[in-house]
Amino acid sequence: MQAEVKEFCPMWRACLLLGSMAVCLVGASEPSQAFTAYVSNEKSNTVSVIDTEKWAVTKTIKVGQRPRGIEVTKDGKYVLVAVGDDDTIQMIDTAKQEVADTLPSGPDPELFVQDAEGKILYVANENDNLVTLIDIARRARVGDVPVGVEPEGMAISPDGKTLVNTSETTNMAHFIDTGTREIIANVLVDSRPRFAEFKRDNSELWVSSEIGGTVSVIDPAKRAVTSKIEFSIPGLRREAVQPVGMSITKDGKTGFVALGPANRVAVVDGGTHKVTKYLLVGQRVWHTAFTPDEKYLLATNGLSNDVSVIDVAALKVIKTVQVGELPWGVAMAQQ
Repeated sequence: MQAEVKEFCPMWRACLLLGSMAVCLVGASEPSQAFTAYVSNEKSNTVSVIDTEKWAVTKTIKVGQRPRGIEVTKDGKYVLVAVGDDDTIQMIDTAKQEVADTLPSGPDPELFVQDAEGKILYVANENDNLVTLIDIARRARVGDVPVGVEPEGMAISPDGKTLVNTSETTNMAHFIDTGTREIIANVLVDSRPRFAEFKRDNSELWVSSEIGGTVSVIDPAKRAVTSKIEFSIPGLRREAVQPVGMSITKDGKTGFVALGPANRVAVVDGGTHKVTKYLLVGQRVWHTAFTPDEKYLLATNGLSNDVSVIDVAALKVIKTVQVGELPWGVAMAQQ
């Protein structure tokens, strides 16, 4: 018995004293993972660093002017942040927690997405109607794709073959072949599309329309809108409900949509596309991001200068973290 317990459990002496293999196996659970959230603060020109165990800001990093889009590189070494008024992408070293380098972009970069390998960065430049391609390792601009007016939302298909950009004024989702770097389809959506998100199985693409007040569900194969997610909150005018950022669970069963000045995050059934719940968060909620284990969802609240922490399983806001002025985007990294 002693040999069996010793083989299966590093705490075998304690298990023998308890006299139960079952107790040993329960007691040998893995420790919880720790994550770091990075929040871009558009007005204070900073990035807030949040420890997700303590739910507290541990550092504030000074960056360029008007930081918005933010993402962690695939290797975890850098946090990329689009500083729109400086017309560049800054690279924050995650080990040193300071700006280490820059990437070239076009005028007023807003949102961006990496390819599957983390080698190429695709950037929406709002002021020149281009999606810029940047080689991250070489720190070099390697191409441009002309798109519609005021490009913003960026998403890449799970297989990496299709890039999607949304243009706010043209009201379209542009499908771009990543091999040829050419537009292969344009899908009309509702007014002022701000964000795009693929389901992990590539079955659907969701595009939020801020002024239209809807999320268009697009079939990526047919490149056509198949349904629309609509929102209705008692006591609020329709124009106050403005969908922007979105996050969809890995299994595709649940989507979370930030509704701007409605101060809510909508919980959406991924199958029926019906809203199942509205979660009250801070003022002017912009963007969202899951912790990598999907236990929590963080939502940035632009006018209340804070981040709401949502327990995904309980569908409940459990914490508010104060950050800088006008928090806009949020990205997650493993510690």
